[in-house]
Amino acid sequence: MGNIVLRLDRVMLERKMTLNELAEKVGITNVNLSKIKNNKVTALRFSTLAGICEALDCTPGDILEYQRE
Repeated sequence: MGNIVLRLDRVMLERKMTLNELAEKVGITNVNLSKIKNNKVTALRFSTLAGICEALDCTPGDILEYQRE
């Protein structure tokens, strides 16, 4: 089975948005956003994903990537 990889760091860099700015816009803590950014989570709420996409003006496909084994 493959894995879902979060590419949030890449999208944040393209949008020139810092972790603190994004966390404030999404309404989550820096610690939780850092875990998402560094692929240290096993689940992600759709509401959080929607907030990230809204703040970064992107789609979930810009952030999520499927990697085959």
